[in-house]
Amino acid sequence: MKLILRTIATVFAVVMVPALTHAETKSPNVLIVMADDCTYNDLPMYGGENAKTPNLDRLAKEGMAFDRAFLAEAICQPCRAELYSGLYPMRNGCNWNHSASRGDIESMPQHLSRAGYRVGLAGKVHVSPDAAFPFEKVDGCDKNCVRNPTREMELDSIRDFMARDEKQPFCLVVALVEPHVPWVMGDASAYPPRKLKLPPNIGDTPETRSAFGRYLAEITYMDDQFGQIVRELNAVGKSEDTLVLFTSEQGSQFPGNKWTNYNTGVHTGLIVKWPGVVKPGTRTDALVQYADVLPTLMDVVGAKSQTDTFDGSTFASVLRGESDAHREYAYGTHNNVPEGPSYPIRSITDGRYHYIRNLQNENLYIEKHLMGIKGRGELNNKYWQTWVFQSFEQPEILRLIQRYQLRPSEELYDLTNDPYEMTNLIDDASLAGVRKELGQELDRWMESQGDPGAAQDTTESLRAAKRGEHRFGVGTDR
Repeated sequence: MKLILRTIATVFAVVMVPALTHAETKSPNVLIVMADDCTYNDLPMYGGENAKTPNLDRLAKEGMAFDRAFLAEAICQPCRAELYSGLYPMRNGCNWNHSASRGDIESMPQHLSRAGYRVGLAGKVHVSPDAAFPFEKVDGCDKNCVRNPTREMELDSIRDFMARDEKQPFCLVVALVEPHVPWVMGDASAYPPRKLKLPPNIGDTPETRSAFGRYLAEITYMDDQFGQIVRELNAVGKSEDTLVLFTSEQGSQFPGNKWTNYNTGVHTGLIVKWPGVVKPGTRTDALVQYADVLPTLMDVVGAKSQTDTFDGSTFASVLRGESDAHREYAYGTHNNVPEGPSYPIRSITDGRYHYIRNLQNENLYIEKHLMGIKGRGELNNKYWQTWVFQSFEQPEILRLIQRYQLRPSEELYDLTNDPYEMTNLIDDASLAGVRKELGQELDRWMESQGDPGAAQDTTESLRAAKRGEHRFGVGTDR
């Protein structure tokens, strides 16, 4: 009987191995879809209690959801430069919004093209210079994240790019522009303001509820766009040969999310489907960040690279189910110029605890888009004024304003029990060891990156970067 069972098991293994081997040895296509300014835990698969995202829910059931994925800077341009280059902001050079990376770096197009891939980008670009990010431009998605209304997505060019060459694999990034402000797309009537459950880091006023409902409508609109793209992938017959990666990018334009190092700013949603390799319906606590994505793709496609090519490292073993851990720490940075006066921040997390250092906390934190008004205010958050008006009658709103604008020099949070980081544990004696460990590692990382701290968050440094004359970082003489 034992002999029969061993024989059956051997036959079963012989039958099953070729399918997995084929999935891993054949270079997969890669489809990356990015949202724009979507707070990770507003999505249902990360605990969101409002948004409806049937297409992303389906992807999570078919793939692997990462519960501890981070990006280094919760601003559009720096986080994209990190994702595409595999380098942290100091090393790739993009430390601010509306700036530039170093002209001599290489990114996804160069690395994957050497591995035989066509590498294209549809939608929002927001990285520069072109020499560092020479994506093939693919039409079909709006490139302007602040257009009102957003242009309808046209799928012909996306379909043609995916289907163009049966012999050459592709890597396509589709960078959508929702739910970036202005929140005008989708059906806001599906989210009646009074029925919404607001996160604890958002003040409760009627104007805030209205804005939050419009934001949620854009999440659902983005989800529908994602569904359309996946259907095109299916239609060209490439779904079983394609690794699909979705990421929510940084947090939304609500206080404490985008433009901050708080968890709801730098924590990103990340879901990967890889037929025949990734076990469907799985979740992982492996700590990863954007700098790891390109090294992972290089591993997945079988390309070789030097160990010092990237700041990140491959988490392909997590995708294959061979490991449930990856990096020990994820790092964060924020330079407030030109979005407001200088307010440099650095941070680090081990996945459980999050240590934040406000380098010039004596300053008042100001973010001009969120707190100010320009013109008709279409890109500004008019609800902020209602927070100020209600701050006397609603002390909980005053506390949120103080949390946003008046910050201590150091902050420490338990992300497992306090994902919205409402209770600062920096003076908790029982966590003194955690504070010391994370602080020392943050110092080491900053030194390794050539990060001078506050001196980076200046108009002088930003202007120098735009000229291609980066003042600080590895390889500079200053």
